[in-house]
Amino acid sequence: MNEMEGKAREAAAPPAPRSSAVIENRQRCVAIPLRRHERFLESAQSALGLCPGAVFIRLVGDREMARLNGAFRKKLKTTDVLSFPSETRSRPVSLRERARAVRGLFLGDIAIAPQTARRNAESYGRSFVDEMHILMLHGILHLLGYDHETDGGRMERLEMRLRRRLGLR
Repeated sequence: MNEMEGKAREAAAPPAPRSSAVIENRQRCVAIPLRRHERFLESAQSALGLCPGAVFIRLVGDREMARLNGAFRKKLKTTDVLSFPSETRSRPVSLRERARAVRGLFLGDIAIAPQTARRNAESYGRSFVDEMHILMLHGILHLLGYDHETDGGRMERLEMRLRRRLGLR
């Protein structure tokens, strides 16, 4: 095969499959293994009974996260993760029931600050990748209507079970 034939075959080859997980990296302070996080997001959505593409994740710097936290939660400091549901959802009766009710719907957006995640990972003694995955899972649970600030530990117990199922410490 000559060079021209090789180029023609490359041009005719179908594009590589694109992930159904959507993560946009809008920060430059922390190197991000994007494809690894996309694979986890796909696994988490599947484990939760959600359709691919149910959430959109944007990775932002600490300054942008502090701005978002101030604008939407009136807290003038950075945080690790914020969730922005596409609609208000009541507290779920069960994960299975909620997943069935929202199947096929877009749940909302999640913002994660990798700089803060990296600091958290160090203080909790876990890997940065695991911390990022924990934050993704945490954000998805908020989009499903769970709220650890008002539910007496229900979200935390569910999150711990899901972490074990997904191989997170």
